Amino acid sequence: MDIFRVLSLGTTVGKAGKSAPSGALPSSGSRANAQLFHDDVGTTRGTKRKRAAQNEEDGSDEEDVSDLDFFAPKDTTKGVKKASAPPKTTQNLKPSPKAKLLDEDECKQILRSHRLKFTLLSAGADKKSKVKKSKKKAKAAAKEVKSDKKQLFPQPLQAFSELRSTYNISSRLADNLDAQGYREPTEVQMAGLPLLLDPVRALGSALGEDVPTESVDFMGVAPTGSGKTVSFLIPAINSIMKRRAGSEDRKVHTLEAVIVAPTRELANQIHNEGLKLTAGTGIKIAAMRKGMRIVAEDGVAEVEEKESESESSDGSEEEESGSESDEDDSTKPVTKADILVTTPMLLLNFLNKGKTKRTIPSVKSLILDEADVLLDELFRDQTIGIWTACTNPELHLTFWSATMGSNIETLATEQLKTHYKGLGTASKPLIRLVVGLKDTAVPNVTHKLTYTATEPGKLYALRQLLHPVSGSEKGPSLRPPFIVFTQTIDRATALHEELKYDIPIEAGGSARIAVLHSSLSDSVRSNIMRRFRLGEIWVLITTDVLARGVDFAGVNGVVNYDVPTSAASYVHRAGRTGRAGREGGVAVTLYTKDDMPYIKTFANVIAMSEKQAGKEESKVLRALLDALPDVKKEDKKKLKTRGVESRRTGAAMITSKSTWERKKEHNRKAAIKESRKRKSA
Repeated sequence: MDIFRVLSLGTTVGKAGKSAPSGALPSSGSRANAQLFHDDVGTTRGTKRKRAAQNEEDGSDEEDVSDLDFFAPKDTTKGVKKASAPPKTTQNLKPSPKAKLLDEDECKQILRSHRLKFTLLSAGADKKSKVKKSKKKAKAAAKEVKSDKKQLFPQPLQAFSELRSTYNISSRLADNLDAQGYREPTEVQMAGLPLLLDPVRALGSALGEDVPTESVDFMGVAPTGSGKTVSFLIPAINSIMKRRAGSEDRKVHTLEAVIVAPTRELANQIHNEGLKLTAGTGIKIAAMRKGMRIVAEDGVAEVEEKESESESSDGSEEEESGSESDEDDSTKPVTKADILVTTPMLLLNFLNKGKTKRTIPSVKSLILDEADVLLDELFRDQTIGIWTACTNPELHLTFWSATMGSNIETLATEQLKTHYKGLGTASKPLIRLVVGLKDTAVPNVTHKLTYTATEPGKLYALRQLLHPVSGSEKGPSLRPPFIVFTQTIDRATALHEELKYDIPIEAGGSARIAVLHSSLSDSVRSNIMRRFRLGEIWVLITTDVLARGVDFAGVNGVVNYDVPTSAASYVHRAGRTGRAGREGGVAVTLYTKDDMPYIKTFANVIAMSEKQAGKEESKVLRALLDALPDVKKEDKKKLKTRGVESRRTGAAMITSKSTWERKKEHNRKAAIKESRKRKSA
């Protein structure tokens, strides 16, 4: 019992405190500091104070680009500020004097302050083929390789204005960035953009004279919602604009960059962000669709139409039974784009369609977003198939994700060596950037583990989250809009059927709850995404199809109705809230006795997240970690590939009906079925 709450009943203190938390929610629209980390590692430099003063002057501009909150209380001072604010000018678009290079100590100070760590994973030197070694020698060699990894301290980007003055990006691209409200770079943008735009300037002589730095392969591991999409779009757009500036015909579109994402929703989101940044540049960015044709090496392979007409599809998610034949495809116009955004199977189906495999030799940049899942077993063959089709000797790769296992890093390194060896070209340096603690959830989200014992208990707990009782729980409460994750499509559908009438008609009724999964058509999925972004849907029930990359700025929380299949999956699910440093996000995980063998995995992730945020260790979490059993390696593998088995077989049903009611309904349906059989006989 909260004695202060009891004693203060009927006073104005409770009323004032009641509305206070609303301003700290991600849906409130207020932009928090884009940078998650800023440790005090030494004396601050004078340029930082100047930059802080400049940010104060630009404060009125940031207000214009902030997200709207349609449910926020009226601000009486807002109109006064707008009336007195001077009209926006293009003064901040003018390039400032070229910044001087920072010395190594200054770079170290800034990078360490923002918890940025660069590591040279591969120097690009071709090593001799390895002879099979004993386990003891292999372990010793692995330790030696690990110790050989060099730490780098390249030049950081301290403000977006430096992109134009120091790194000479296009003025139109700089204007588009300014129009979208980009002022202060996030950690991944601060560290990654200089290296990708101008590696020679960013690295200097850090790699030595023998290692070429004109082009590098890059691996970026940064928290969810930290701005990775912009970090790979800007270099891709800028390199194409540089090429077109030196070309005689600037209207010719040549496919130079391919961006691969694991889901259609993420691919569409990247495409939309790319449209904003390429506005007015003349660059065409396209999203791959079923049946689309792009320019390939053999002229889109029209000679194959008769041979492949009778061939059926390989059963991929993107292909349907009613797919068109190659003869029909050959009549479609060729889509000419500079940047192509695609899912793996859509592009691979086009490249492999017919008797002869196509290649795309014009591609100079291959970008793998959510690279850890693209190089995992599910998408690995498809991703490497696209990788192999990119035969340009100048090809460079970038890998991006919030989680990157050591096995994925090793696979990427070995595949890079194989690719360069096949092309007969010298391999490029592979540099990895890690922001904060590797494979950890964002520090600005509150995590909760709720034990419900049984499946009906989970349904009851979720209804409590939908209809909270005042003062029932300490800490931040979960408020709509939020996302609910389930293990399978069937469970997502069943949960939607169970909850769709839980919201009163006065508040919108069943229209406020929706379900989204991969079995729905593209148009239905797009419509649900649009309605959720507009705030028409308050509770979105889904599978892991929305767990990665998709950006919803105003999502207040995440509910893991079914436990994630891995620690990485937990990080990505929890990362759907607390985007871009917004405070107040909540991630709730409901678990039953069937989940007990796996729950310590997620408790460890939560503990690391709280440590990264600088919070004191929770006694409850520590007691839970001490009490929970260690997760076995085979259990981790089983969970990742199959999930919790009882939820696949249907033993754990999502329903509020009792066993007796379900049995009665089952018998009634069986009786009706038998009656129909007798009548038809």
